[in-house]
Amino acid sequence: MDANMILDTLSLVIYVMTMFLGLPSNLLVFYIFFKKARSRLTPNLIYMINLCASDLVFIMFLPIKIMETFLHGWTLPEVLCPIFNFIHFSTIYASVCFLSAVSVGRYLSAAFPIKYKIYKKPRYSLLICICLWALVFVHVSFVFVLETSQKGSLEMFLSHVDDDKVVCYENFTAQQLALIVPARLELSVVLYLLPLAITLFCYTRCIQILMKSCMHVKYKRRAIRVAVTTLIVFIVCFAPYNISHIVGFVQKKSVTWRKAALLPSTCNAFLDPLIFYFLSNSVDKGFYQAWKSLQQKYSMSMRKLSSVFIKEHPDKSKTRSIKTISATV
Repeated sequence: MDANMILDTLSLVIYVMTMFLGLPSNLLVFYIFFKKARSRLTPNLIYMINLCASDLVFIMFLPIKIMETFLHGWTLPEVLCPIFNFIHFSTIYASVCFLSAVSVGRYLSAAFPIKYKIYKKPRYSLLICICLWALVFVHVSFVFVLETSQKGSLEMFLSHVDDDKVVCYENFTAQQLALIVPARLELSVVLYLLPLAITLFCYTRCIQILMKSCMHVKYKRRAIRVAVTTLIVFIVCFAPYNISHIVGFVQKKSVTWRKAALLPSTCNAFLDPLIFYFLSNSVDKGFYQAWKSLQQKYSMSMRKLSSVFIKEHPDKSKTRSIKTISATV
């Protein structure tokens, strides 16, 4: 088995695992946050709902990547190639931005509790979310525009490797790379390195402030878990792919290990619910409440089913006793 086959097999395992783990966990967390938002909407809750929505969109388009990897090439209509890649990379960088936004909210609430409470309005957070989505869409679109600016068609997204094999968004000409490589570097600096620096500063300051406070040790440990978990996701999931952009800019080419570096970012879709669990007390309570709600609904359904079954099939012994009494009379 050559290196490409090993990479494809590993990719399929990660993609399928992400779907089976990420879809139910994100749906459950989204449901919990949505119920929480109906009673009390907070800025961090708005950011986490957007983060969860970004992961769900990423997962819903993942079957396209599974099909491409399994068939060792692109067999779908060519218009889906740019659409898929636009959504794929947009949701990856959107997750980075919303994780960073959550860290800023937690830092402001710890460092400036009084002032932040005055300006902590849901409409401001909604406006920030719109700006973050716009920032991501504009930057990702800019890279795609550079690729199509030479011929003005979608042909650049699809290329022929062999006579019978077509790949999507993999092989680039020297003219394309001359435009794409600097754009990728700018993408990594603005949408990854800057959010990483902000998140690192915010959580470091949060820990310092909370450790000096009179807060219970249980909540201090929770804050440390939040910081460590978030930074691990930032570094483990997103760093390899963005490092490939930096290396590609230095070498003036698209590095051969770029496809492998993109795999850890896929795992972010099912690792984010772990951060949700640490971030919010409402989530662990929500998991319990959701589980109890499902149990109650299951019990009610079984009782209704039993009542219908009893009505349709009355007790034969009672029927026989009624016939005996009637015969005696």
